[in-house]
Amino acid sequence: MFNWLWKSPPPPPPSPKTLNKAWRKIPWGQKENYLQFLRDYQPHKDELQQLRVLLHGPAGSGKSSFINTVDSVLQGRMAGRALADAKSHDSFTNKYRTFKFQKGRPGTFYPFAFTDIMGIEMAAARGACVDDIKLAMMGHVKEGYKFNPHSPLSENDQDYNRNSTLNDQVHALVCVISACTSNILSSEHMSKMRDVRLAASDMGIPQLAILTHIDEACPEVKADIKNVYKSKYLKKQMEDLSMRLGIPLYCIFPVKNYHSEIDPDDDIDIMILSALRHMINFGEDFVNSL
Repeated sequence: MFNWLWKSPPPPPPSPKTLNKAWRKIPWGQKENYLQFLRDYQPHKDELQQLRVLLHGPAGSGKSSFINTVDSVLQGRMAGRALADAKSHDSFTNKYRTFKFQKGRPGTFYPFAFTDIMGIEMAAARGACVDDIKLAMMGHVKEGYKFNPHSPLSENDQDYNRNSTLNDQVHALVCVISACTSNILSSEHMSKMRDVRLAASDMGIPQLAILTHIDEACPEVKADIKNVYKSKYLKKQMEDLSMRLGIPLYCIFPVKNYHSEIDPDDDIDIMILSALRHMINFGEDFVNSL
């Protein structure tokens, strides 16, 4: 005998590792709105050709992969101009390099750019020198400069830019940290990044942070990327990072870089675009205050 009063079973209870409700709103499904913001963006200062965002952080945290992911989002296809190493945890980037993003036809670019540098390492004689990062923020490092972990750039070097302009200077500083290692970073790592942050604060440069590898660090996010702001683990990681570096929680953005995908994904893209929009807004505010 059929039971016509049969009802579907209730949904399974949420995982003990996830919150019932996302603690931060993210506009899933509004990718086009974010892309239109970027297409329309123009710096208010006429002399500024491109807003410069400098990425720094521990070696192997995903700085180059983040640049490639942003490029992929903007191009609507996979991109890989910023060389990254999927095997080593040492810094694969050893030169000061700025990446512009093509807008429309070749030769036209969005009015913002990312600068990639050598990663920070624990040992004193490895990774980018903190003094070099400070010089980069002031616009004194020329394109193509090869970082020397043993000796920072000096005014007598050919790669020292004496005539720094607004376009050479950094307008937003972004610390990139892996969610897989953020809780085990050494005091030396944190001290160097804190030193960079304090120098940026003295210059008035806004600072944000990107938390990468969120799918590798949290199984709930790997199963469904939309769990990013329900994950108790990631929320704790972001809170700890805020406390250790002094970066406000509203300036920290978890993202997933492309690494195994061969086609873009709208949910991955919206997290990247949300972070990118905040970088541009913060950088624009800084430039307009000069």
